[in-house]
Amino acid sequence: MSSRLVVAIDGPAGSGKSTLAERLASRLRLPYVNTGTMYRAVALEARRREVSADDGQKLEAVARSLRFDLSSSTSMPVLLVDGEPPRWDLSSQEVEGTVSRVSSHPEVRAVLRDAQRRLGSGGGVIEGRDIGSVVFPDAEVKVFLDAAPEVRASRRIEERTGVPPRRREGEEPIAEALAARNAADQRTTPFVPPEDALVLDTSAMSADEVFEAVLELVRNRTDEGSETNRP
Repeated sequence: MSSRLVVAIDGPAGSGKSTLAERLASRLRLPYVNTGTMYRAVALEARRREVSADDGQKLEAVARSLRFDLSSSTSMPVLLVDGEPPRWDLSSQEVEGTVSRVSSHPEVRAVLRDAQRRLGSGGGVIEGRDIGSVVFPDAEVKVFLDAAPEVRASRRIEERTGVPPRRREGEEPIAEALAARNAADQRTTPFVPPEDALVLDTSAMSADEVFEAVLELVRNRTDEGSETNRP
């Protein structure tokens, strides 16, 4: 597969972006960049420095102070923050509660947009918000995933707890946080799929079905065909 291929994957939290993006990057032997991790890193560092999530100017400085690179893995390079894999506390409720406010500042988005373009300049599977419309508008492959709110909440709960979906202690705060996060993100970057994106409602689709649908799109939109990376 061409090392310069860019696959842009957009959609709300809990729609299945990360599951698809990581698996697709592994299959295509392309770098995998979760742009949400970058915003979370800024939010976490801002908390550490006691910078308000409403202070765009200071948050811009925080964003510029962080170094985002790709690992040296030859099979699937992944995002590094200041030379290290993303920390576990990037998914904490404290970060979840402020990351949307942090990402709402144009100054922060501009800094991270430049970093994302640099990371994807040699090709990659890039997931997040407005990737196909703003960050990589010329991406060869664009995908927009969505799912019913209750499905997205259930997936996020399983992701955080590791327990299959059913009524569990502590699930309501996670579901509420996800709803609040998506509502806040919607105000910053509305859920509008790029015109040339494949739009998939994943509510009733398995991870395998989503993967196969997008892999077929990649095969159809690239010159390499489907043989190079088949198992």
